[in-house]
Amino acid sequence: MIISIASGKGGTGKTTIAANMAYMLAHSGRTVTYIDCDVEEPNGHVFLKPDYVRKSDVCVPIPKVNYDKCNFCGKCAETCQFNAIAVLADKVMIFPSLCHGCGGCYHLCPEEAIEETDRPIGVINSGTGQGVNFIEGRLNVGEAISPPITRALKQVMPISGISFIDAPPGTSCPVIEAVNDTDYVILVTEPTPFGLNDLKLAVEMVRALHLPFGVIINRADIGDDRVDKYCRDEQIEILLKIPFDRSIAESYSRGDLISLKQDDYGRRLMDVYKNIESRINGNGTGNTQR
Repeated sequence: MIISIASGKGGTGKTTIAANMAYMLAHSGRTVTYIDCDVEEPNGHVFLKPDYVRKSDVCVPIPKVNYDKCNFCGKCAETCQFNAIAVLADKVMIFPSLCHGCGGCYHLCPEEAIEETDRPIGVINSGTGQGVNFIEGRLNVGEAISPPITRALKQVMPISGISFIDAPPGTSCPVIEAVNDTDYVILVTEPTPFGLNDLKLAVEMVRALHLPFGVIINRADIGDDRVDKYCRDEQIEILLKIPFDRSIAESYSRGDLISLKQDDYGRRLMDVYKNIESRINGNGTGNTQR
């Protein structure tokens, strides 16, 4: 089972929920893997405190021109949808930071003058922390394209057990890459105007991907009821409401798992998981959306 935790905006508490839910499931005897796909700013390690045992580079193939074969026809630049290639009268300019590594120029060059070389854009670290299998991706500083790292993370994800994907915030390509083909999406939001606006965008995204999902409202008692009303009107299941609690904020600021400090918090997350599990297995009823 693969559950992704996403949010339309940052700062809603998705990493807190993902890390604590992974911990609770692992300590109930399940085999659990936490995958931090927020590769531009991974922070799951702050809470799960893993001991890293493996590190591997993530590379993208970028074009290299063999001038012995190139006739400067411009087909490679015409093919590239990302403007990563410019062909001059006697030179081909490659812009590595724009290249998505799609291989179009390599396959469509009529003179077979394009070769591919690997360029590192980030790393994958893996290990174990708090009884949870831990995998994280890190995008190198200065790099602009993160989906290749997310794809690499999902390729090394175990095929058995329960996996929690901590997605990046927002609704852009990196998020879609992270949540796509997962069994269920938990959308974490907060009862504020910004939270509601970005929740609507996230709901549109998961519906376009035809993924089942539900909502957790964090700091549920400090805003208004517009998020509740939106979920009712759209027949979206609210999986859990987490009230504002100073002790939760203090645990978070220390990098502690809240489930270690508050048994009730852990039990409620376990109930959320059991609810999701019953729906994925087809045993539940209700209005979980696709």
